[in-house]
Amino acid sequence: MSKDIPQIILATHNTHKAEEIEQILKGQFKVRTMKDMGVTGELEETGSTIEENAEMKAEQLKCKLGDMPVIILSDDTGLFVDALNGAPGVYSARYAGEDVSYEDNNKKLLLELDGVDDRKAEFKTCFCAIFPDGAVTTATGEVKGKIAHENQGDNGFGYDPLFIPEGYEKTYAQMTDEEKNKLSHRKAGLDRMIPILETYLQESRSRS
Repeated sequence: MSKDIPQIILATHNTHKAEEIEQILKGQFKVRTMKDMGVTGELEETGSTIEENAEMKAEQLKCKLGDMPVIILSDDTGLFVDALNGAPGVYSARYAGEDVSYEDNNKKLLLELDGVDDRKAEFKTCFCAIFPDGAVTTATGEVKGKIAHENQGDNGFGYDPLFIPEGYEKTYAQMTDEEKNKLSHRKAGLDRMIPILETYLQESRSRS
């Protein structure tokens, strides 16, 4: 891979997420995880919104990496279910408790919606980028859909086996990576972040 391809350090240990983002970015950036950089431990997510959590994680990773000349990118995702007053929301990753599996969270969601006809939901992802010059920016993407009555498909991760995006009759987990990456909430957020990333790169190259 060319050394000219800029690096993005993603505020996560989740290799699936890094791979998905790198695919969406179509090779314009090399996306690495905290694990790749030797950063251990977890980042705090104590904000009341996904936007606050994304900014909080980016700032924490910036402190851990110091003055390394890379772009830091964090994200926080929430699944907001209408019938549950927006739950699990910011607690999506730990809906069934701390250190739980994706399956545990999915089981709890299905239990909470047992017998509920209104299955409308929305996935939202907020990205926060911190650039080497200290500039900070955020971008949020969302996809409306509904919650299936049972797990369907075995691709993806998280709530993918339960979320059916609007206009489709299958869950994220029943889609190929290519299909999902064309319409996901993460793709929507990145679509808004990419022009900002590209502008920064153009400006930095013009200064060099």
